[in-house]
Amino acid sequence: MTSLADPRSESLPADLGRRAEQAGDLVRNGVGAGRLGVAFSGGVDSSVLLALAARTLGSEHVVAILGVSPSLAADERREAHRVADAIGVAVVEIETREGDRPDYRANGPDRCFYCKDELFTRIDDGLAIEHGLAAVAYGENADDALRPDRPGAEAATRHRVLRPLADAGLDKADVRRLARAWGLPSADKPAAPCLASRIPHGQEVTPEKLRQVDQAEAALRALGFADLRVRHHGDIARLELPADDLVRAVSEPQRTRVQAAVRAAGFRYAVVDLAGLQSGLFTLTALRDSLGELRTTRG
Repeated sequence: MTSLADPRSESLPADLGRRAEQAGDLVRNGVGAGRLGVAFSGGVDSSVLLALAARTLGSEHVVAILGVSPSLAADERREAHRVADAIGVAVVEIETREGDRPDYRANGPDRCFYCKDELFTRIDDGLAIEHGLAAVAYGENADDALRPDRPGAEAATRHRVLRPLADAGLDKADVRRLARAWGLPSADKPAAPCLASRIPHGQEVTPEKLRQVDQAEAALRALGFADLRVRHHGDIARLELPADDLVRAVSEPQRTRVQAAVRAAGFRYAVVDLAGLQSGLFTLTALRDSLGELRTTRG
């Protein structure tokens, strides 16, 4: 595609250009003469990986694989197709059934492992042969690789999934710069973890809870809140918003609209968290608690 030229031909900072080229080489070496499947969500990381693969291999040698389940927001599913279409790569949807796994429903800090393991298992169990995939890659970046709250990375390792962005040293800021330089629709898209991340660890993940979160967040986005989380606490929806949106959310006329949107999704109460938006809150808290218990036991 003309809008997705070879990264070496663009005006990128020299160090960023080298890392992008290195990531492209990792893709090429990992696939050889075959096709690459990209675990795709439509977020900025997987979008940059998909664009990089299309530039490196040609779009006909790349397949965007979108896992569809109740944990995927309807808006995210539509947006993923829009982004892949802009890149010029076909999307293959695959139904995942992580909800059938007791360990996933139990919602421990390792929940993401079971979700990613389900996706990569289903790819291995037939999709790879059907689409002639020589390898599968996913969009972990160098910052993600350093975080302790990414159990899905273990599943990727077990299934020998490539992570060229992280291996080339491309961090979150690099990925955003590449997305903007390449004109990707997701360049400024806020992070959007799966809906199950809104349910506190130890509380069961159910389709009904996921539906409530999805409906409430979609309604709040329609009110102009682009970046948010609706945390599920039974009858209570705890809203996390960027600091700049807090006052607007509790001031009329939006206060009444926010409350109505949350109640329409099945919650009784809407609570705005003054701490603002907190990425990875439940998992990081659980990990800190576990480390604290371990130190106490050893002490």
